[in-house]
Amino acid sequence: MAKKNIFTDAFGTPYFLKRFIIFILGIVSYRRFNGFNKLRITGTEHLVDLPDSNVLFVSNHQTYFADVAAMYHAFCAVNNGYLDTIKNPIYLLNPKIDFYYVAAEETMNKGILPKIFKIAGAVTVKRTWRAEGKNVNRMVDLTEVDNIMKALDNGWVATFPQGTTSAFAQGRRGTAKLVKNQRPIVIPIKINGFRRAFDKKGLRVKVTGVKPTMEFKAPLDIDYDNEKAPEILLKIMTAIEQTEDFNVLHNYDEELKAKKLEKDSNN
Repeated sequence: MAKKNIFTDAFGTPYFLKRFIIFILGIVSYRRFNGFNKLRITGTEHLVDLPDSNVLFVSNHQTYFADVAAMYHAFCAVNNGYLDTIKNPIYLLNPKIDFYYVAAEETMNKGILPKIFKIAGAVTVKRTWRAEGKNVNRMVDLTEVDNIMKALDNGWVATFPQGTTSAFAQGRRGTAKLVKNQRPIVIPIKINGFRRAFDKKGLRVKVTGVKPTMEFKAPLDIDYDNEKAPEILLKIMTAIEQTEDFNVLHNYDEELKAKKLEKDSNN
């Protein structure tokens, strides 16, 4: 399996190019997280003593690009000793360059800006259940799985188990299978407020004065030998607070239905 060297990452991208792109994108996006809106970051103490590789971040997803951009800011800040803050953008001069994120291939191939984001560290995959706005049913491309494993072998990787920006969508079993097979350290991330602050792509500020949050949680306690993939997936979805137990609106609707049924039965 390919390895990084002092000049290029695991996929052959020159480090000087990644540093330049992360710096420019960081400067451009900085005011979105510490100007127009104030990003609140917590839990970065869980990142301090992590190894340089085989660390998997699992997160809920609210925009195509703002979520990942915020992660870059957080990781670069921690890389330079700043915990729970991105107030000093000098950290962009010494970025976290061995960080990769899993992204839908069709999203990363639309337009120049997504392609630039792709160079920064995207590991692209084809959705097996949806493409071009239509439901599909296709086999997993094992080459894509190998690429994610290659990224884990050489750095940190962020993935979005739901594969969509829709809240409380079902988690995909592929993430749990990857965790079961690769046995990485799994760090959950819970984000909130990005959907309100930014447009769906995460490129345009929709509302100012919002305080989006990004919470890094403690590594998941996973029994890799005895826990099955469905159990691991449930543990992940619970940690990122995307199970129906966290769906307040759903619970409220169910309570209303129960009250209506009780009222009807008493009449």
